[in-house]
Amino acid sequence: MPKHILIVDDDVMMRRSLALSMEQAGYKASNAANAEDALMLASREPPDLVLLDIGLPEMDGLDALHHFKERLGIPVIFLTARRRNLDEILGLELGADDYITKPFDLDVLLAHVKAVLRRSELSQPKIDLESPLTLGDLSIFPGAHVVEIGGESVDLRPREFALLHTLALQPGMVVSADDLLASVWGAEYIGEPQVLYVHIRWLRKKIEDDPDNPKRIITVHGVGYKLEVQGE
Repeated sequence: MPKHILIVDDDVMMRRSLALSMEQAGYKASNAANAEDALMLASREPPDLVLLDIGLPEMDGLDALHHFKERLGIPVIFLTARRRNLDEILGLELGADDYITKPFDLDVLLAHVKAVLRRSELSQPKIDLESPLTLGDLSIFPGAHVVEIGGESVDLRPREFALLHTLALQPGMVVSADDLLASVWGAEYIGEPQVLYVHIRWLRKKIEDDPDNPKRIITVHGVGYKLEVQGE
């Protein structure tokens, strides 16, 4: 299975270019426009490595680094247009595994990626994807992409599974439509909610006793959706 690289950069052309380059080099690539979306993606499908821009909107790369390293145990290479030595010193002291300054040569970046991945295989703990996420009568097995309700298997398509898993990571909490789009489909889908509406409807048909009066996936109008625990 190819190594999974998560690219976090608010420059859409940079994200797309790096994702294509990583895929051409044999890696699986996903991307996010900000740290918050990236952390949600990483919680649902942990990458093997994060390419993280420092100068992000809202939560910046230095703040996000702590979450990736301490909470998720994922190696990080900082990408930045900043040229101040202080950024490099701070990043490496806070735990970044490597640092490369834009503009960079792709071959140099790939060499850094390979080196960090080799080191991480020896030193970084892996997140357990085999243990189920159990919420009342709902069990989600991330590694196997299996969902059970009351011990009975539910057949979900990949996007439906990803959508349910994303909501289940924050039970009882409202997740905005844009956050769900970014986590499940990618940052380029933000502002296109129709695909989300359709998948919510399909998912409700499979996990709700009465899809027209849902008890599990609740719409919070003007905000997003939340997963309520049932069968406790």
